[in-house]
Amino acid sequence: MLRQYELVEKVRAYDPEADEALINRAYVFSMKAHGAQLRASGDPYFSHPIEVAGILTDMKLDDETIVTAILHDTIEDTVATPEQIKNLFGEEVARLVDGVTKLSKVEAMTESERAAENLRKFLLALSGDIRVLLVKLADRLHNMRTLHHIPREEKRRRIARETMDIYAPLAERIGMYEMMKEMQTLAFQQLEPDAYASITRRLEQLHSSGGDAINRIGLNLQLHLSDHGLEAEVTGREKHPYSIWKKMAERHISFEQLSDVMAFRVIVEDDADVYRALGLIHQRWPMVPGRFKDFISTPKRNGYRSLHTTIIHDSNMRIEVQIRTRAMHEQAERGLAAHWAYKEGKPAADMQVPWINDLVEILDHADDPDELLEHTRMAMYQDRIFAFTPKGELIQLPKGATPVDFAYAVHTDLGDQTVGAKVNGRVVPLRTPLENGDQVDILASESQHPQPSWLRFVATGKARSAIRRFVRHKERDENIELGHKIFDDIVQRIDGKLPAKPLREAADRLMHGDEDALLMAVARKKLTDEAVMEAVLPGSTTERTGLLRRRRKKDKMPGQQSAISIKGLTPGVAFHLAECCHPIPGDRIVGVRGDDEAIDVHVIGCDKLASGEDADWIDLSWGEETDGGTAKIAIILRDVAGALGEMAGILGARDANIVNLHLENRDGSFHTFHVDVELHDLAHLHAIIAALRASDVVSQAERI
Repeated sequence: MLRQYELVEKVRAYDPEADEALINRAYVFSMKAHGAQLRASGDPYFSHPIEVAGILTDMKLDDETIVTAILHDTIEDTVATPEQIKNLFGEEVARLVDGVTKLSKVEAMTESERAAENLRKFLLALSGDIRVLLVKLADRLHNMRTLHHIPREEKRRRIARETMDIYAPLAERIGMYEMMKEMQTLAFQQLEPDAYASITRRLEQLHSSGGDAINRIGLNLQLHLSDHGLEAEVTGREKHPYSIWKKMAERHISFEQLSDVMAFRVIVEDDADVYRALGLIHQRWPMVPGRFKDFISTPKRNGYRSLHTTIIHDSNMRIEVQIRTRAMHEQAERGLAAHWAYKEGKPAADMQVPWINDLVEILDHADDPDELLEHTRMAMYQDRIFAFTPKGELIQLPKGATPVDFAYAVHTDLGDQTVGAKVNGRVVPLRTPLENGDQVDILASESQHPQPSWLRFVATGKARSAIRRFVRHKERDENIELGHKIFDDIVQRIDGKLPAKPLREAADRLMHGDEDALLMAVARKKLTDEAVMEAVLPGSTTERTGLLRRRRKKDKMPGQQSAISIKGLTPGVAFHLAECCHPIPGDRIVGVRGDDEAIDVHVIGCDKLASGEDADWIDLSWGEETDGGTAKIAIILRDVAGALGEMAGILGARDANIVNLHLENRDGSFHTFHVDVELHDLAHLHAIIAALRASDVVSQAERI
């Protein structure tokens, strides 16, 4: 653990103007506040915030950030209050400490809710000052270094998974690659202990059998550049275990098949020397096609700049080479901290990072804790691609992203209004995954709105949260409209003088806050008709309750009965043909007793039967005279003139009657329809589907 004078000296070494008294005061305050508290390792708890501060001094951060690190656990784990921190260390430090502090444990909150709310609080603080993130990352790094001291495996794995999903990608997003790699390695050790041990053992075997291969290859690279008049510093290393494991998983290969386990950095003086070094290396050793990346002409969103190439060295070994200037190397090693504010005379709060705005927008859209955590993990996903707008603007997206993700990355309004997309000048379906270097032109219309079907293929949290928000609002509006109709019908059945504002009266008496909330409750059948009537006009149901019940019982239909004959049922028992699977004559069927005592008739392969319900099945079969039923077919049509007419003609020519037609999805050049068709039996259905598939305008036809 760093002693008080050692910590001050480390800060003063890179920032002579640092407030020494402020750091000393924080050191003493934190030591007294934590008192006799111990960590799981048995060390004094006070050692943790000091080690976190030490990590930040290695990044050469300002004195306020160092003080925040020293104090970051005092409010959460001691009797210290925010007011004390503000009075003793100033408003700026108090704000930073509050941003890093997790929420107090509230009994009513689940573990998932607490994790989401802590993340929400942290991200909002981060949007105000990026130093909150730097302290949080250093805090998590030291916790990961001491994670093995926690006795409970479940807790270790939970912390490791959170680190892998959230904090390591956050470190990557601000360019702090060394911190990211250490976090990933420590988390990997907990999450996949067997794989970690196996890869570590094989790396040791490779090192022992290959001798000093890294130094030998590095010296070879350096001499080759020097012989051609280019002075460069070359260093090499083995890739860390998690990176190796990830490549093995992605490429479905064994450790022995993985060739590029070594990486070398070539550091030169200026940009021209970077490209000259690349030419000399490619001139001497063959490059591996598809493994060259130029992050200088197209930097990563976090500012990372470097050339990456993979070559086949003299020993037939593939090695990765990264070529950069010293300034680029400083940025790659320290990320955001390399441009710290005190060097440029700017307030730290002005140092905004563009992708933080996306995270804050996700906070606004997320409706529940699990959704927030899911979207944030997606936003932090590491593997990225680069695509371009028609004007040449670079948009960075996760692998698997589609034109819809691209549109939302440009602007939320553009995403909402997307109707189609051109990729490299060619119209493609909206679900098409984008590739590195694609130029994407989004086709938009003000009359368009987000489609629920987009949720099946979008890859970014921003797109998913915006689509879900629209779907929620649309469902809400539809429920309110339906509630209005039901409420008006209920009010018309009331005998007596109605109040001037019956809806307002009912909302107040039922304590639903506002009229829309009441209408949604009515639409969702959370309130009985009698309860609504009594709320509108107290006493209106007293004399009518019995009459209303008798009338409803008399008027209630016994279920969807038809003239079809089903064997296996007691004569007179009501049955429904289940709408989830639409059984038709020829299907093998079973019955399940429903809530209303009627029998629900399902196809034997219906997904609902496999959902785990414990209801008893009744073996059924169709009667000999049974003819006719309704089947649902999913038909994907090409977007050509007359396609819908040709589809209807095929159905009509084969004696099939369309009873319902719904446009389920419009995806570029293809339209998906769900069609309810009246037909004779299963053989009739198979003949219809075969005829549809034979048509040039039909891309696909399947029974639902």
